[in-house]
Order: sequence, then structure tokens, then C-alpha cells
Amino acid sequence: MQLAIVAAGFTPGEADRLRRAMAAWKRKGGLEPFERQLIDGMRKRGYPESFAHQIFNQILGFGEYGFPESHAASFALLVYISAWLKCYEPAAFCAALINSQPMGFYAPAQLVRDARAHGVAVRPVTVVVSDWDCTLERQDDGRPALRLGLRMVKHLSREGVARLLASRALRGFADTADLAERAALDRRDLEALAAADALADLVGHRYRAVWQVSGVERALPLLPAMTAAAEGVPLLRAPREGEDIVADYDSTGLTLRRHPLSLLRQGLAQRHVIPAQELWEWPNGRFVTTAGLVITRQRPGSANGVTFVTLEDETGYANLIVWAHVANTQRAALLESRLLEVRGKVQREGDVLHVIAERLVNLSDWLGGLRVASRNFH
Repeated sequence: MQLAIVAAGFTPGEADRLRRAMAAWKRKGGLEPFERQLIDGMRKRGYPESFAHQIFNQILGFGEYGFPESHAASFALLVYISAWLKCYEPAAFCAALINSQPMGFYAPAQLVRDARAHGVAVRPVTVVVSDWDCTLERQDDGRPALRLGLRMVKHLSREGVARLLASRALRGFADTADLAERAALDRRDLEALAAADALADLVGHRYRAVWQVSGVERALPLLPAMTAAAEGVPLLRAPREGEDIVADYDSTGLTLRRHPLSLLRQGLAQRHVIPAQELWEWPNGRFVTTAGLVITRQRPGSANGVTFVTLEDETGYANLIVWAHVANTQRAALLESRLLEVRGKVQREGDVLHVIAERLVNLSDWLGGLRVASRNFH
């Protein structure tokens, strides 16, 4: 830009347009419209025409490779730093990614699953110690553990969390009523915390928390919170494993318990559903049936109507390619499923595996079975 301004008389605006043309990564950098202006400008300032052509050719050459090369170097540095952090500080790396949500291709459930697979201890959300963001806590062996933050709790207001943290900084909470009164939490915030099991350290388990917050009215400025303590606490049973798992996903988008599909695997096997990890054992081009929780759906503008779907089961992930005609004819199953079954063709290229979807089946009602008392689900 400085060369164009000093040697060819470009204005700053014209020089910036030249820079943008160089960054366009088109054939020859898209610089041809500037050729005459550069050469004429340099000739007016006493430079020989041959020298002006030489300068333009150098700029042209840089436009062909300079920007892609410099961008590649910049991204390579970011990749190196990210890889180093993920390798040597996986807890901090995972916390930072979750705290930066929403972003990128990976959902918090995937980030947490990968962190745990690499030895990171992940601790649940709790009003007793969690901050808004995910934080690190020191374990007995000195290694950091990841504490999930209150940002994970769906329908919890940022204002309510701010009051909660300010109150907790003065002293800890004795019980749910104390929390509601001092943090001035309304019913919506209390119910969100109870649903996410974030009150477990105060009341014991999710069902008891839901019962207790149902009897708490928001404190007025000059009056304490009112509770239904006089009615006594009923002998509520603790949630069964399946009930807790479904509630975890509903309230935070992930669970630290067993994966729900591990509880449903027997029924899925009867439908000849293959676990995600076993897809690698099947040859390219074979038809398979797999299923999983829908983690992400993406339809990039540059993908000509193709939808990319990531499914998760207890063994790993399956990546689907859903062509536009399949998406259009099976739109309801594609967009509405929480638990999706897919039949399609395995596509393998090196270390990349996709399933090209042909038939989609919504199995979301199976998740409701986890709430039912059954020998299959607890």
C-alpha cells in the first residue's frame, strides 16, 4: 500500500482497494484493473516504464501466493498453539472453548466428552462453587479439574447469576430458601437451577430440589423469602439413572453420567443399529444403520444444500452427509429428531468417514422410555 501511494500516487482509499484485490486469492490476485493506474502513476513520477512493469509484476506475483502463504502461516501458528494447549493443558483448553460458546463446529457435549477421554476430571454445575464461566479446580494430585459453569444452565438469567455470586462471596448458602432470599432469585431461575441438578449440594437430589423451589416465592425488598417449610419435606425418591440422564441433557445439553444410548443399546441392537465406533470396521460403500443423539446440524451456504449432521452415541461420533433431495423429502426427521436413526452408505477417504444418508427415522420417543421405571433402563 505504501509503495502504491509513494511511487504511483494512489490515494489511501485506492491503495486499500489494491490490498483487497491482492487478498482476493483469485487467479493473478485480481490486480489487472490496477495495472494501468500503477504504471501511469509511476511514469508521471519519473520512473522508467520498464521499472514500473517490473514493480507491477512483483506485486502481481505476491498477489498470487503472498496472501495465501501469509494466511496459511497465521493459521498454522494458531493450530500449533491450540494443539499445544490441548496436549499439555487439556482442562484449560476445554474450559476456554466452552466459555467461548457459541462458536465453531463442536458442541459443549463433544468438548467435554473429548476432555474426559483424555483424562480430564469434569465436575458438575453447582451453586456452591460454580462461577458463570467454567473454571479450573486443583485435585489432590495437583492436576486441574474442570468445573462446569452456571452458563451451562438453560433458562438461567445472567442477572440472577450475578446476584447469586455476589451473595455467595459474603458467605455460603445454608439452603434453598437462603439462596432464594439473599440472591433474590425468581421462580424461573430457581427452577432452572433445580432442573440442572445445580442445587444437589444443598438439598440432595434433583427431585427434592424441584419440590423445594416450588414452595419458594421471590423475596420482596423488605421481606424475607417465603417457603413451604412448615409442610415438611416429603420422602421423595432419588431420580433413576435414566431420568437423571434425560434431565441433564434437557437442562445443560450434556451429562457426566453414562451416555443415554448405553441404556438403549439392547433395543437398538434389535434394529441392527451399529455403534459409531464400529462403523470403521465396515468397508467403503457398504450400507449400514446407525443412530445417535443429534449434536449438530449445519448447512453451509457453500455446500449446495447439503446438510452435515453429527450423531453421538456411547462409543463416539458419526458424521452424516444429507443430500438436498433427502433433506427435502425427510425434512421432519432431519430437523425434529433428538435421537436419529440413519441408514446409508459408508464413505471412507483416508482417516475421514461419513455416512451418506438415505433413510432417516426419528427415535426421539425412545428417550422418553428412560424416564420410565424399567429393568432395561436402570
